[in-house]
Amino acid sequence: MSHVQDELIASDIEAYLKQHEHKGLLRFITCGSVDDGKSTLIGRLLFDSQMLFEDQLAAIEKDSKKWGTQADAMDLALLVDGLAAEREQGITIDVAYRFFSTQQRKFIVADTPGHEQYTRNMVTGASTADAAVILVDARNGVLTQTRRHSYLVHLLGIRHIILAINKMDLVDYDAGVFRRIVDDYRAFADLIGMEDFTAIPVSALKGDNILHPSPAMHWFHGPTLMGCLETVEVDETRMQRAPVRLPVQWVNRPNLDFRGFCGTLAGGVLHPGDRVRVLPSGKESRVARIVGDEGDRPRALAGESITLTLEDEIDVSRGSVICGADAPAQVADQFEARIVWMHEEPLYPGRTYLMKAGAQTVQATVTDIKYQVNVNTLERLAADTLELNGIGVCNISLDRPIPFDPYEENRDMGSCIFIDRFENHTVGAGMIEFALRRAHNIHLQHVDVDKAARAALKGHRPGVIWFTGLSGSGKSTVANRVEKKLHALGVHTYLLDGDNVRHGLNRDLGFTEEDRVENIRRIAEVSRLMVDAGLIVLTAFISPFRSERRLARDLLEDGEFVEVYMDTPLEVAEQRDPKGLYRKARKGELKNFTGIDSPYEPPEAPEVTLEGARLDVEAAADRVIEALRDQGMIPR
Repeated sequence: MSHVQDELIASDIEAYLKQHEHKGLLRFITCGSVDDGKSTLIGRLLFDSQMLFEDQLAAIEKDSKKWGTQADAMDLALLVDGLAAEREQGITIDVAYRFFSTQQRKFIVADTPGHEQYTRNMVTGASTADAAVILVDARNGVLTQTRRHSYLVHLLGIRHIILAINKMDLVDYDAGVFRRIVDDYRAFADLIGMEDFTAIPVSALKGDNILHPSPAMHWFHGPTLMGCLETVEVDETRMQRAPVRLPVQWVNRPNLDFRGFCGTLAGGVLHPGDRVRVLPSGKESRVARIVGDEGDRPRALAGESITLTLEDEIDVSRGSVICGADAPAQVADQFEARIVWMHEEPLYPGRTYLMKAGAQTVQATVTDIKYQVNVNTLERLAADTLELNGIGVCNISLDRPIPFDPYEENRDMGSCIFIDRFENHTVGAGMIEFALRRAHNIHLQHVDVDKAARAALKGHRPGVIWFTGLSGSGKSTVANRVEKKLHALGVHTYLLDGDNVRHGLNRDLGFTEEDRVENIRRIAEVSRLMVDAGLIVLTAFISPFRSERRLARDLLEDGEFVEVYMDTPLEVAEQRDPKGLYRKARKGELKNFTGIDSPYEPPEAPEVTLEGARLDVEAAADRVIEALRDQGMIPR
């Protein structure tokens, strides 16, 4: 290292390592608007804490000449901005984690992006932090992104906030500038319910008030930034006082004599012999053994990775949560949650996403956006969708119940992420607030006559034939002919046509993207009920989005869904234009029309593809009938 950090390193390395091992750890993030100096600040902390090796210093001096923004001086931001794109643009894009330590404490700091485009990366960095350093450029004051990041760190449960008003050297260390910014920020902090924050005037570039008090700011009598970070209180025992929670990550079965349940204890303290309850099943047992990396242990504390064995052979799988029997988690399938949307494609109510909560992955639908939050004014705004970086309070419905705790009680048990089912990338982050009362009041009613009994009476298997394609592709024509043929065969059917349904069930919906999502969601649910009644249901809808067609398929059992794609080129469909809709769309009289100013996503693997350009209705209907025989819906 460039300097001797501790005399023990030279005199007694083992004593030094032991002392280092038992230091407390603080995880914190730096955030704020772009160009507020976050990377430079972290570089200064690393440099002043003497955590750099000689070769690192040499590399930074070399890179400063190539990439730096400080003329011949060392550009400390390059210690953190490791991506070439970051160095070229002089901004932070990804989250960069760095470790350093002082005599008093160890630190892991996350340098998070300031650009609005990369807010999702900032949320990632904040999700595990105990404290946040929010930077403000003294020349610019509190900006929109400052407010957004402050709202997010408060929302994510970070209670230790340090307001670092940076670049004081560029405003001549003016105390008045510092006080005006503090007053402005305090007004916003009061709005969001931030109970307290510590404001420190600094210059990350010059080192003022970073490690030592600055002579240039003799008017400031508060702590230095490092002094504040070393003394901020981190309640490391808070989660140990919480109820026992062990989300099961893996079932370890190396041989017939051992079956252990592995995971990180998310709350409480466990001992062998403790009574536990496994959720969502509700089965109870006692802890037989707690196994760590060095063998059996007398107890386990929150935050530790362990393996449990139980006295009884009960069903426990990945995604289950082992709780203290005296204070189990809640179980529900409908919640109110705050959602931070992180993707360019908006969140649409009614669209199904994957939701990952702990080790379990379920299907989730936002049923209602109650309101969106304006991060500047905290005004609650009505919203039909959530755009990129939007923050909203939403109702969520899952395909099955999951164990949870409210986020404010247990961040591990109350947090979740949303994943696009096709692209498999994270599109949003959520914080569960409470279960909806309706989730406790609604129960499935057992019926004696089930789908199988109804199907047996009708003499065929039920299912859905889902016709999709552009307007004018021939969906309704072929669907109508297929139903006539099925009727002649004695098959019980019902045809749901797009226009007919909009006269009744969906008459309240327009043609915006969110309304089209809801239109197909309702049709999918109605189709499921009709399949349960033993019918073969034919639907003829444009249904332009793969996500909603996948929702309709996933509601049914394997073999009950036949997707028929009317593959008709746009120019052919437009030439037919039986309803005059293309003509209106071209004139601008009809907005959001599929194929013109709204997209159509062709199926990727339909059971049947029909070429609409050379449409032979009779032959097309026969092909669909043959597909139903192949699926086993109707006999040959």
